[in-house]
Amino acid sequence: MKVLGIETSCDETSAAVYDGKKILSNVIFSQVDTHKVYGGVVPEIAAREHLNRLPAVVDEALSKAGAGLKEIGGIAVTYGPGLAGPLIVGVSYAKALAYASGKKFTGVNHLEGHLLSPFLENKDFKFPFAGIVVSGGHTNIYIAKDFGSYDLMASTRDDAAGEAFDKAAKMLGLPYPGGPEVSKAALKGNDKKIVFPQAQMKDNSMDFSFSGLKTSVLYYIQRNQGKIKSGQVTIEDIAAAFQKTIIRTIVKKTSRVLKDSGIKTLAITGGVAANISLKEELKKFAMERKIGFYAPSNLLCTDNGAMIAYVGYERIKRGLLSGMNLEAQPDLKI
Repeated sequence: MKVLGIETSCDETSAAVYDGKKILSNVIFSQVDTHKVYGGVVPEIAAREHLNRLPAVVDEALSKAGAGLKEIGGIAVTYGPGLAGPLIVGVSYAKALAYASGKKFTGVNHLEGHLLSPFLENKDFKFPFAGIVVSGGHTNIYIAKDFGSYDLMASTRDDAAGEAFDKAAKMLGLPYPGGPEVSKAALKGNDKKIVFPQAQMKDNSMDFSFSGLKTSVLYYIQRNQGKIKSGQVTIEDIAAAFQKTIIRTIVKKTSRVLKDSGIKTLAITGGVAANISLKEELKKFAMERKIGFYAPSNLLCTDNGAMIAYVGYERIKRGLLSGMNLEAQPDLKI
């Protein structure tokens, strides 16, 4: 069975075909250049771009997979979480395509797609595992016990890590998208010059909070203009210290989850999982504790149709189908 996966939760229009063993195609159209002038994603513009691009992206995915719609056994689509307008475009298109072609149809949770993306490239990756989903809108840690069985162990109470990266980039005068730019700058900086605080939860929760860190960066920049102008402290130094704090926080929370659960496999997924420094620290952390570590290739870290096609395949195989009354759910959770 070949499954067509469609992803339009934010600013990537993507479609992919998965056959149960491998990715046959994974086409991604990024809207970064469109939104760059605004310094962030504009939902209405993103929805219009999805509407314009999706038919061609789906056609290309089918063509690269060497399959016509007749050879497709099912259609899967992201129905949340994400931006309302973009989700509605994807869900509406997928429902119309499934209805017109008589194909099996299922809605996929975007977070589940990220969480399970290591299965696409690692034959030895198995349940149970601890999965960190780090993206623009989420910083969550799950214990994945089996397909469809996930325990949320930690989540963000305010800004997610990716959102904090983007906001810090604006403060530092770095271009959009901010996450990759902060990471690039951090590689050239000295992360020992500045120490930013890690948020401590009063209830001893494992949840994340990066809003205070963002504010600390803002105040540091405002109060140290002299040092910055003289070159005593550089933008790269601030970026490095900021990134170090994000990484230390994620590693610390992950350590607590693993200690309490006894899980011996760790995975990091989502857009921020492409951050080289974060991956290296988590890999080092896993090696020291003699546990397996997995991270998708950079293409599968971003929002993509392949992860949706994979989860869709598993859902359809289990008979977990959706009706034509499926609606977009921007605030969907696992």
